[in-house]
Amino acid sequence: MQSLFDILMLLLSVAKFFIFAHFIMSWLISFQVLNVRQPFVYQVWSGLNRLLEPVYGPIRRLLPPMGGLDLAPLVALIGIYIIEIVLRNNVALFY
Repeated sequence: MQSLFDILMLLLSVAKFFIFAHFIMSWLISFQVLNVRQPFVYQVWSGLNRLLEPVYGPIRRLLPPMGGLDLAPLVALIGIYIIEIVLRNNVALFY
């Protein structure tokens, strides 16, 4: 059962990495450091969007309009941290 705990923690870490990568890449695109017309940038950007939109979509529907400010990644990260805390506090159940 310890391996199940480790796998869950690994999946949460990968999810955090994707959210951070999407966040940083969105800023780089908006400040025109990255160009979405480049094939590699487009592939990575569209892949991250397709991967994270099922997570962000329901969160965006729950949040009120913030005038162009997207808080969905922040709420998703807080949710991941909450899940990690719950898993760590209940790690004895995995033994």
